[in-house]
Amino acid sequence: MATQGFRFAVGIHSAKSSAELRDKAKRLEDIGFDVLHLPDHLGAPAPFPVLTAIGAATSTVRLGTYVLNAGFYKPALLARDAGELDKLSDGRLDLGLGAGYVREEFEAAELPYPTARQRVDYLEHMTTYLKKHLPNVPILIAGNGNRLLTIAAQHADIIGLTGAGNAEVADPLAERIDFVRNAAGDRFDSLELNLGINAVPSDSSGKPDLRLARRFVKLSDEELLALPTVLSGSPRDIADTLSGYRDTYGLTSFTFQENHVDTIAKVIAELR
Repeated sequence: MATQGFRFAVGIHSAKSSAELRDKAKRLEDIGFDVLHLPDHLGAPAPFPVLTAIGAATSTVRLGTYVLNAGFYKPALLARDAGELDKLSDGRLDLGLGAGYVREEFEAAELPYPTARQRVDYLEHMTTYLKKHLPNVPILIAGNGNRLLTIAAQHADIIGLTGAGNAEVADPLAERIDFVRNAAGDRFDSLELNLGINAVPSDSSGKPDLRLARRFVKLSDEELLALPTVLSGSPRDIADTLSGYRDTYGLTSFTFQENHVDTIAKVIAELR
């Protein structure tokens, strides 16, 4: 279902009833989204049961996590649950992993909050275990730091980039991709590069809704508008921007949020 070499993913953040979830999943599949993602936060829908329901309601769209907090799981138990979901969905699982970063969620789960190094070390342990025991399930690792991107480059199939790199370089996104290229070596050409988008226009003005973007980085609105994760203009303009990202950076995979759907549906139609 990929659109001219692109893969479009969307994060689902609510599941009020089974009927609503089925209707939503079918609509997103019909629009042309390639992957439906669930986040992994306490207070949000539980990823595995919701993705199982989505798999039963759809036939082609892939099922993803963006991203599981590796620190919430033991490798063997996660491999069991992920493997079962992959089997029940006829091999449609993309398993996204992250190191976890919200101290309050660890505390609410009655888990110790490791240091940043310990969380990344555990992510590497988890990833190597899953690659051995679920070799046919693509793994996405999302993040920005050097150690995490090194693990992603060496073990993952999909690299989730945030677009927030070193502000001291002329092109932070290019710098992060070059870092991944060097860390991946001969693997690089087989990797899928994904960019998480956090702002698009919500009306015909072409001005992106910056509320989510403001939560992630402390920048002025002018600086936010210059980020590659913030898209402006008409659907045709955004389609051209994504085509430029593909041609310039090799980015072929983009993850959007549920409130972006109406705009991105028009973008997918422009690129189809």
